[in-house]
Amino acid sequence: METLAVGAILTAFAIELGASNFLIGLLAAIPHLSQLAQLPAMFTVDRARSRRAVYTWSGYVARPMFLVIALTVFIPSNELALAVVVAAFTLRYVAGAYLSCAWNTWMRELVPDEVMGRVFGERQKKMIGIGMVVSLLAAGFIDGWGRFTPWPATYAYAIVYTLAFFGGMYAVVTSRRIADVPGRPHERPPDLISRLREPFRHRNFRRLMVFHGSWNFAVNLAAPFFTVHMLRTMNLDLIVVIGLATLSQMAAYFTVSHWGDVADRFSNKAVLRVCAPLFIACIFLWTFTTMPDMHVLTYPLLIAIHLATGLANAGVSLASGNISLKLAPKGNATGFLATSSMVNATAAGTAAMVGGLTADLFASKELSLILRWHSEQRATEFSALDFTHWDFFFFFATAIGLYALHRLTLVQEEGEVHESVVFEHLRAGARRTLRNLSTVAGLRASTDYPLDTLMENGREETDGTDPDADTAEDVEPPEDPDRPAS
Repeated sequence: METLAVGAILTAFAIELGASNFLIGLLAAIPHLSQLAQLPAMFTVDRARSRRAVYTWSGYVARPMFLVIALTVFIPSNELALAVVVAAFTLRYVAGAYLSCAWNTWMRELVPDEVMGRVFGERQKKMIGIGMVVSLLAAGFIDGWGRFTPWPATYAYAIVYTLAFFGGMYAVVTSRRIADVPGRPHERPPDLISRLREPFRHRNFRRLMVFHGSWNFAVNLAAPFFTVHMLRTMNLDLIVVIGLATLSQMAAYFTVSHWGDVADRFSNKAVLRVCAPLFIACIFLWTFTTMPDMHVLTYPLLIAIHLATGLANAGVSLASGNISLKLAPKGNATGFLATSSMVNATAAGTAAMVGGLTADLFASKELSLILRWHSEQRATEFSALDFTHWDFFFFFATAIGLYALHRLTLVQEEGEVHESVVFEHLRAGARRTLRNLSTVAGLRASTDYPLDTLMENGREETDGTDPDADTAEDVEPPEDPDRPAS
């Protein structure tokens, strides 16, 4: 459902209606900024006690908004249609904040820690698989609509959003089959200030929120504009853009279950320390897709970027969510997860808005690095670097992403190891694969990602105690020492 309603299809729909860069940035920011509604959602979930009831009724509010978006194609004014799209999209994600808050705490109580990676890995794998199929079908349908029918292209988007509405409602209905978990009484009264301050007093969880905040700012400064870059700067067809996105989803599909196993047997942080740097490298590689125009390596580079991004994003998405669930205390996870979501939402939404607001400022700017070689026989020069428009945002996102990677090193999780151990296991698996290439079994092994070696002896590599590991003193006291304990 989300595949049909957001991402490249939403961006293409907005461009079809004549949206500006600011409006595209606003649409990218709405899903994140609307998560600030997790603050009232936190108290709703606590007082309702039934997580499933909150999830169901918030779904009944959120999903029909896609039908409203579908009906905007019949509004004569594109400006008014875009305004309705923004309003419906906002309401969908405000209700979605209640939905996600209920879902996160529901799953925190329902799924045991030792199988969390595998359970959510399989769930994400199925979502990716379905998303690959429906996104390609939707893109082909939209591109074919304009070529084979006399009707406006916006009607094709209306049909896609109508299907998204039915898919979303089906998901809400089927969720009633999941066992409900009654909420636990809190040791503290549900005071707003204390509930929001509590996650910040836990040093390790505070470090995690700093990492998530800086990471989400970096990613959302660039990611919302990848599609705009391909559609407007490169003038690619929507089916090509969705096809590249499908390659990314395929890479995620075939690796996400491996990352889930690694997270369970090793640690979520181990997955992040492998996948997050790869994701940042992919963002930087976008600066070479145009120099300043498309070149002979543009398509191979786009394919490589999308494949590597899919592999990295599968691990980052799974591990970042799981590590928040794991570090949030059972029985009081609602406040921790809601606060973390609000930090993430603020960072991501602010980044998308900054990108949309400043996009036009860099539209006419260019930064080049030309290398020249002069000799008696000839003179040669080539462009080593050429930043124009969106390239500046990709570079800024890379720099902030490197800071986020530094913040990740400060987060502590049980079972973590240094990334050098991870890469050593990966190299060992690669060497075994190369030795076996002459056999049929070796050829089959060459198609497998060597993550199994990472699982076998990972925990044996960890000995000693990290001096930064959390102890009882990691929970900082309240700012006012005279305040009576609640």
